[in-house]
Amino acid sequence: MLFKTKNDQVEIDMNNIPGHIAFIMDGNGRWAKKRGLPRVKGHEEGAKRIGSLAKAAQRLGLEAVT
Repeated sequence: MLFKTKNDQVEIDMNNIPGHIAFIMDGNGRWAKKRGLPRVKGHEEGAKRIGSLAKAAQRLGLEAVT
């Protein structure tokens, strides 16, 4: 299965998919600060990203995402 990333495509071995992936949302405030934005903007951007990650996990058939 191929997934398109920002710069390239990634091929995923469907026989080697974990049942559970955990995402640690760290660095959103630093991301915003680095760009001269309020901290909350970093958290908003992180929320957008986690949505697309959850959709990709669903397409891969992962059993659990936290």
